[in-house]
Parts: sequence; structure tokens; C-alpha cells
Amino acid sequence: MEPIKICDNVFWVGAVDYDIRDFHGYLTPKGSTYNAYLVVDEKITLIDTVRHGFEDELLSRISKIVDPAKVDQVISNHAEMDHSGSLPGIMRAIGASKPVYASAMGVKNLHGQFHGESLNLLDVAKEHPASGKFSFKFLDTKMIHWPDSMFTFMPEPGVLFSQDGFGLHFASTERFDDQVPWDLLRGLAVNYFANILTPYTVQIGKILETVKETGILQATRIVCPDHGIVWRKDPAKIVELYAHLVSRKPARKAVVAFDTMWHSTEYMARELTDALGTRDIDVKYLSLKHSHRSEVAAEALEAAAVLIGTPTINNQMFPSLADLLCYLKSLKVKDKIGASFGSHGWSGEGAKLVQAELAGMGWKLPSPEVRVQWVPKEADLQPLKDMAKAVADEIDKI
Repeated sequence: MEPIKICDNVFWVGAVDYDIRDFHGYLTPKGSTYNAYLVVDEKITLIDTVRHGFEDELLSRISKIVDPAKVDQVISNHAEMDHSGSLPGIMRAIGASKPVYASAMGVKNLHGQFHGESLNLLDVAKEHPASGKFSFKFLDTKMIHWPDSMFTFMPEPGVLFSQDGFGLHFASTERFDDQVPWDLLRGLAVNYFANILTPYTVQIGKILETVKETGILQATRIVCPDHGIVWRKDPAKIVELYAHLVSRKPARKAVVAFDTMWHSTEYMARELTDALGTRDIDVKYLSLKHSHRSEVAAEALEAAAVLIGTPTINNQMFPSLADLLCYLKSLKVKDKIGASFGSHGWSGEGAKLVQAELAGMGWKLPSPEVRVQWVPKEADLQPLKDMAKAVADEIDKI
């Protein structure tokens, strides 16, 4: 397990999780990393740790640079368990009494997570860690994406340790942005933002402005997040992407997400996709039999419209659609043009219930729901075409 040099005196010593596919309900088809960094100075500092079970990997990488017992202190930028789960074990290896610096809320969270562990937790606002020729500046970035979250900035080399900000889930042997195509990184970063950070869009926008005002972003040469690759070639690129995402400026794009029992709702989804496509709209056709809810959330992030189709089962929407709507609601997906549709047999409550959920989320609904009993016939297609026109007309306006 080899460390990777980020710049003089700064090393990546994290862990690669090639196998993880479910990250608290979010599909991670390319795995993930738990990034940790070692700063070698007069005092040796470990910045963040790794998920429980990956302690040996982190300690192995550190040991290639220095005896782990010579690490003087730890900075915890974010207390979530994928970055702190190994902390008690790491502290036993480097010295249980050594200081662990965190935000005030980070100290509280770590106490709450590790009952009975004798961690020497210190609030960075009260006890400032020394390093040597380097210095640390701490920025309160609560809700990117926990209340304890903070950035650590080292002015001398211009390195920003951004915890979950500017991250992405990607397990690979590549560690840097210049080793991976931008299109792939952009997609992974959007997916990450959509499924983790969307509820905090407003707060993130404010934090970005605040951090810009400090001059830190302008002075940053390298961004080191806690997941995915390190941004060394062009860190401004990921910052600009975040600025775009928090602006909520939609693309000329629609998502058609649905499930089906006997293909009737699927047929309706195909008709809607075709009709929207004729209006020069980029349409993402996503069957929940093949697409995870987190994929729908990722595609919806930059889309202007989301159309949701469900069969009716036992007077309810299909369970997979209830799951999707619960997920989108938890992510606070807002400012969308919405529509619902679906087929039914005995009764047709499913699409009505979806329409009510979309209205409750504050989405603009330019068309009533479209319901078809049994298998759609030619005469049933006109309401779908009308729905597509109403949605497309709204997209034209924005």
C-alpha cells in the first residue's frame, strides 16, 4: 500500500474501496475512496481518516513515509463515519492521547459516535494546531454536508482539504484529475452532488461566496477532497461546476422515469419520450427496472422537467415510484416542471397520487395527469402528446 505524493511534504494516504455499491442508499457503480492526507512538517499531521475496516491500509501507507507513532496530531474535517470510523483504532496506533482537532460541532459529533473512547478532542476555534513552516486556516463550511463540516487550508503550498466538498465516488489507481477524462469526472461529480449535496444547495452557494471573499479559492493550487480524485491540474474547474450547480440553471433536458407491470406504462413512457424528442429536448428514458433511484436524481439535477409514470397497484402507485418520490423529496429537488402518467386496470389512483406528490414538492405542473385503462390504443396517445407539448412549452419559456 503505497502513499502518493500530492506536493512537497503532502501525501495521500487514504484507502480505495473497489467493492462498495451502496452508499447510504446511493448507487456507487465505480466504488469509492476514503481520502486521508499526511502533512510532514516539524509536527506531522494526519488530515482525516478512513472508514472502519480500512485502518490497516491507511497505516500501511503512512508507514512508508514515517513510523505512525511519530504522527503528532489529527485534523478531522468531517465526522461522518466514512471519514472517522477508523479514528479510535488509528489513535491507538499513533498514540491515544494525541490531539484530534475538529470544529465545535465535530467535537460533539465524535464524542457522540465513540462512546467510551478516550479521544483528546479539541475545538480548532479554541486550540489552534501548530505545524512548523506550514500553517493551517480553518473555514466553517457547515452543511457541506453536515453541521460539523469544515475546510482546512494550507496557504504556503496552496492546498485546500475540502472534506466532502468537490468530491466524487470513484475507485481507481488514478489519483489526479489530469489522469482521468473530464467528461467522466464531470458526470461523477454531478452524480455525487445530486445524491448527497442537493438538499444544501442554498447553503453551498452562500459558502462558495464566503470562501471566495476570503481569497482562499483564488490562492488554491490543489483541492484535496475526501472522496475521489485530487484536483491538481485545474481546481477551478470543479469550483466552477459547483457554482453552476448551485445556480439551478436547467438544461434543455427532460427525464422520463417510470416503472411498469405489463408494459402499458412503458409504452406511454416511450410515446412521451418520442414526443419530447421532436421538440429538440434531450430526453433521458429511465425504467426503474434497470435504473437506480440515484441515477434518476443525478439526471434530474440539471434537467428542466421530470415526468413520472406509474401503474396502479392495490389503489396505490407502484412501490418503486413511492421509493423514488420519497428519495427526491428527501433531496429537496425543487424548481422542476413535472408531470405524471400511468396505466391501470380496475382503478387509476396511481398517477393521481404521483401528481399530488409533485404538487406537494412545489413543482410546476402544466398538464393534468394522463391515465390509460388497460393497454393504450391509438386514441389514448393524444393526451400524451398534449402533455409533452405542455411540458415542452414550459421548457421553452426558461
